[in-house]
Amino acid sequence: MTRFTVASFNVKNLIGPDQEYYRVEKYTPEEYAWKADWLADQILTMDADIVAFQEIFEEDTLRSVIAEADARGIAANDANLPDSAKRYARKAIFRKLAYTPYADAALAFAPNLSDSGPGERRPGLAVLSRLGMVGAPEIIQELLPPLEIEFHQLGGGDAGTYTLRRVSRPILKVRVPVGGHVITIFNCHLKSKLGEFIRPHGARFSPEVDLLNYDAVGRSLGALRSGMRRTAEAFVLRRAILAELKQGHPVMVMGDFNDGEHAVSSEIITGERPFKNYAWMRRHDAEQANDRYTEEENEAITEDVEAVRLHSAEKLFVRRSLRDMVYTASYGGVFESIDQIYFSRHFHPEYEKRIGEMEYFSAFNDHLTDGSHPEAPYNKLASDHGQIMAHMRLRGAAG
Repeated sequence: MTRFTVASFNVKNLIGPDQEYYRVEKYTPEEYAWKADWLADQILTMDADIVAFQEIFEEDTLRSVIAEADARGIAANDANLPDSAKRYARKAIFRKLAYTPYADAALAFAPNLSDSGPGERRPGLAVLSRLGMVGAPEIIQELLPPLEIEFHQLGGGDAGTYTLRRVSRPILKVRVPVGGHVITIFNCHLKSKLGEFIRPHGARFSPEVDLLNYDAVGRSLGALRSGMRRTAEAFVLRRAILAELKQGHPVMVMGDFNDGEHAVSSEIITGERPFKNYAWMRRHDAEQANDRYTEEENEAITEDVEAVRLHSAEKLFVRRSLRDMVYTASYGGVFESIDQIYFSRHFHPEYEKRIGEMEYFSAFNDHLTDGSHPEAPYNKLASDHGQIMAHMRLRGAAG
């Protein structure tokens, strides 16, 4: 059996000190040192084989944090692991205590094409893999041709088009060799729920952000723009996932989806759930009230839908363990899971032809607060997201 772990980690604005990333937002050297120290500890604690990072401004800064995690891990190994001469050195517990450095790991970084000057920076993302990578990483951000979404009036007629030329943050696709298989990994960070407002030419800010002149209609329109962009980005990701699945490739998708599992954007990414029995459903080409799909057609349709569905690692874990409380973000007293790990049915425990399955699911969220906790100001330098990790086991090498 081959075991490996995959994790998703939104680090919250990783950039070096004294650099204004958003307007009037930057880290002092002391704040950056605290943040880098915290991030290194989190990476050390997770000790994951594959990590999908979001909100990375600089590759070199990420590499320095990983190097610090390695230094701490090596020191911990020296202190905690017995040398091979000791008769108990082969005990299983020491395999669990051992940290594996990332010195020989592959790192793929996807900068953001929308990144600009001081105060108007835009973060990218990265994938770190101890298992290496197959081929060159692929970055999806500029859409050529643009995505044209047509609308029609109810009853017919043209109702306009929504055009998406670029996703807000890149989608990074890498292929990782694991136990004789090659798994396609997607790392994403979809548009947030923060309103998207238009700044008039020459103005310092959008009128809608002036809360002393509160514009409820304008702010609702900003939320609409964000929702449309996030949902369209979900489709761009889904289209790329389907291209991999149709080639028979096992797929894992992880990152910050900025939406819950049952949101429209998330359901676009994971695909439809099959209807319980299509033989109950009236046919698409029905001419009579009792024209329904046959049992054979029901099985064929169900297979077509199931073949391209993705499954939530968190939900499979909750169902298996009877635990019902996992969250990765907190804001305004609401705790929810907006970071997810999804995988194709190649890893579903009920699929007969699966190549592996998840053994355990970990959430690192003790640092999260909703802003009212006494430690909230101190924790602002940590991430505002919890980290999640799936512990996977392959059934055997590919034939």
